[in-house]
Amino acid sequence: MAAALRTVRRHWKKSALAACGLCGAGSWGHGRYRDNLLRRAACQEAQEFGNQTLPITAKVKKATVFLNPAACKGKARNLFEKNAAPILHLAGIDVTVVKTEFEGQAKKLLELMEETDMIIVAGGDGTLQEVITGLLRREDEATFSKIPIGFIPLGKMNSLSPALYPTNKEQARHILNATLAIVKGETVSLDVLEIQGDKDRPVFAVTGLRWGAYRDAAAKLPKYWYLGPLKDKACHLISIIQTWPPTRQASIEYLGPTEIPPTPPLENLSRPSLWRRILRRLELYWATPKEVSVEPVEPLVWEEVEKPTAEVTISTLNKHVHLKRSEDAMNICIDPDTVSKMQFVTMGSQKLTDPFSCPEGSHILQASLCKLHLPEGTEGFFSIDNEDHEAVSVDVKLLPRKLRFFCDSNKNQLQLGESGKPP
Repeated sequence: MAAALRTVRRHWKKSALAACGLCGAGSWGHGRYRDNLLRRAACQEAQEFGNQTLPITAKVKKATVFLNPAACKGKARNLFEKNAAPILHLAGIDVTVVKTEFEGQAKKLLELMEETDMIIVAGGDGTLQEVITGLLRREDEATFSKIPIGFIPLGKMNSLSPALYPTNKEQARHILNATLAIVKGETVSLDVLEIQGDKDRPVFAVTGLRWGAYRDAAAKLPKYWYLGPLKDKACHLISIIQTWPPTRQASIEYLGPTEIPPTPPLENLSRPSLWRRILRRLELYWATPKEVSVEPVEPLVWEEVEKPTAEVTISTLNKHVHLKRSEDAMNICIDPDTVSKMQFVTMGSQKLTDPFSCPEGSHILQASLCKLHLPEGTEGFFSIDNEDHEAVSVDVKLLPRKLRFFCDSNKNQLQLGESGKPP
């Protein structure tokens, strides 16, 4: 024992390095062991659903998975096959995996997709946006938009995930929870934004649109990867040097929010007797036709706001799906243009984690339809669900409760408890 202590003391640098290596290896091994336990527990839970007996007339559920292998720096395929695929198969779901090979492919494939019981998106914000846009561009979108959508967060950016599942820093646990939510079948209805430019077909989003200086600075973040934790500050400091002040001229026309229509109570009415049905038909036959009165349609009242700003964001309220609402609306946030350089760096770093946060002093509007007018000759890009699109004047329309997404049962209970209406 004394000889070992003398050796450690004599070679203390090597001993410290070996101790750090052993601690790192132990932590890695413990993490792998913990993930395997989580996978085993999730598979056992999924198998309970797979062991359930189906009626003779019932069909096995079919799921079409759109997997982006390039997501998460090329790790998405391995993450899906290790964490999500076994759960879906054990639950008795007939799974068809479609792997995308290039940007925009999922959009085209959705326009040709045949009928399925559920759509599963395995990727990040970009893959999800392509699937939603392809789905809602179909001629029969009224039928296909009723298909529930599952989202397995495998991308670098997964903005919709907090609205559907409890946040978790452990990637394996997060993927397992999302897949089990799909198996359990709880759904929640979410709003969608239809974004229409002058020429192109509409693009659809579930989180929102950003245009401004904070977005432009955040787009340069990957260039400064070598700065490590300082890259967040660096991209905004360099943006200050290159383009200051960060002012944009925004002109917005908008219509106010609309009331949520009441949900009629579900009543299980028994069929009336034969004599009652005959009398009812005779009454309708001999009844005098009523004059139909046409009520005058009130003209739409557009309001306009034009002011300088550092950034404009238009977002859905999907992150706050559990809050009680009496109106359907989207949020329009016009950031103040009078910010100091320190405030720009601080707020920009915050927007990297929450892109649609509104700083103090912002002008916040709620609307059901808006028109964003950009000055002539405007260059640059929008961020629509964290994907770049050419910045042009656009019309943004809210489609309330347009799509159903699989969600954690706690999220569904929160919505039911607050609103009292089914999702």
